[in-house]
Amino acid sequence: MSRSGRVVYFATNNLHKLEEAQAILGNLGIKVVRVRKDTPEVQSDSLEEIARTSVVSVAQRARLKVFVEDAGLFVQALRGFPGPYSSYVHGTIGNSGLLKLLRGVKSRSAEFRSAVAYSDGSGEPAVFTGKVAGIIARRERGTFGFGFDPIFAPDMGDGRTFGEMTPAEKSLLSHRSDALRRLGNWLLSSS
Repeated sequence: MSRSGRVVYFATNNLHKLEEAQAILGNLGIKVVRVRKDTPEVQSDSLEEIARTSVVSVAQRARLKVFVEDAGLFVQALRGFPGPYSSYVHGTIGNSGLLKLLRGVKSRSAEFRSAVAYSDGSGEPAVFTGKVAGIIARRERGTFGFGFDPIFAPDMGDGRTFGEMTPAEKSLLSHRSDALRRLGNWLLSSS
């Protein structure tokens, strides 16, 4: 049991996200238990709408205090692409494909964004967002993390990509940790 006795359920099929959430919320004394996410994901240009719709569906079905997280990489030179479609794009063209799209592009500014939606099954879900600005590296670097981590170097970092950072180092800077900390602090203050 966590120090505060708080338990929250995370509806996800992504074990990397689960590990991040357990570490971040665990540091706040909140235990995270996984629930398999078995809902169709709404297609939208808004991470918040995707997360909100998903959590309502899961909370109604599972009858638990649950949260979901949706994230995306928004590349400025590509007008925000892949954005909320990042998982599909990564699964389709991967890091090398995104790097090819940016071949010859000088401005490599990008932003990772995260939306965490929480519901206890009653009322409107609470949504917490996080973001981190950075650049797209010229090549893949590092073996940590997942998804676009090996090609994203956060501005607040030391030049390394998320893929070159340990999970603990990444959690100090990441978009997901920003949103999850907001959720955790809200949960603790609403006890």
